[in-house]
Amino acid sequence: MVCKEITDKKIWEDFLLGCKERTFLQSWNWGELQKAMGHKIWRLEVCENNGCPISIILAVKVVARRGTFLLVQHGPNMINPKQIQNSKLEILNTILTELKRIAKEEGCSFIRIASLSERNEENIKMFKDLGFREASMHASAYEATWKLDIAPSEEELLANMRKTTRYLIKQAEKNTDIAIEKSNRPSDLEIYQRLNQEVSRRQRFAPFSANFIKNEFEVFSSDNEAMLFLGKYKGEVAAGALVIFWSGVGFYHQAASLAKYSKFSIPYLLQWEAIKEAKRRGCKLYDFWGYIDPKAYSGHPWAGPTLFKMGFGGRAYEYVKTQDLPLSRKYWLTYIFEKLRSKKRGL
Repeated sequence: MVCKEITDKKIWEDFLLGCKERTFLQSWNWGELQKAMGHKIWRLEVCENNGCPISIILAVKVVARRGTFLLVQHGPNMINPKQIQNSKLEILNTILTELKRIAKEEGCSFIRIASLSERNEENIKMFKDLGFREASMHASAYEATWKLDIAPSEEELLANMRKTTRYLIKQAEKNTDIAIEKSNRPSDLEIYQRLNQEVSRRQRFAPFSANFIKNEFEVFSSDNEAMLFLGKYKGEVAAGALVIFWSGVGFYHQAASLAKYSKFSIPYLLQWEAIKEAKRRGCKLYDFWGYIDPKAYSGHPWAGPTLFKMGFGGRAYEYVKTQDLPLSRKYWLTYIFEKLRSKKRGL
């Protein structure tokens, strides 16, 4: 097997279409977003002796106060193991050889991977055997999520929802003071940015920067893969969401809503409109982007949002927790820093 850089967008995107587990964090445009944010990236492919690609991986160099490292979010992506001669472990070893070389050249103290490998003993052991250890915090990419099969009709989807969720959607639809607008206009993004900032101040969390959201919207909008949903009450924006439509999946990636309008259930109707838009675009799956077991972790900041997502139907998908491969003693400074920050945030 050989590992080399890839420069053809079509080859990259076509390969991902053949992967069962995939998110836009390995898409070509996510790489373009990282470059727009000033990050150095590598798009790599692993090929067998016949020259056919069997795995691809997008790696990003992160330079932060807590340390410098290579980050792989929701990768590497591989085709069905039954179609290839080499094992998953062998493929990962080939990738790691190249990532270690890059990391050494770039002065990185560790490699962080948040993969989409199913959370089971076999995959956990595989990463351990490769020298990885569980990270002190997740990699800004979910380790578990809630997904909904949206191939059924709208009537079937409504019937499969939690009774309360379905009722709140119907009530919001009847309310003539409520309107859901869909937009890909950059000017409307400024409205969402103000909403997001207000919510982050109220809930005391650090949101994605305004520049990051702006670049995400612009990069994915250039290929008609992003849409902004704004929920209004009597003309005032009460809720908003940035949804990515990529590779046959709708991703509920960014969202915010004002507490003073909570009794009108606007986020429920907004979510339903996003799901219907995903269906219109030919998507077969809707990814609610992030999940935590609300019974096991009732005090977790994500418990409430997870209960909201679960009301629409679907099921949980859990992946191997974010893994770190230490490359120098500097890694432990990062580990301690992140451990303390995660504890402070209640994560």
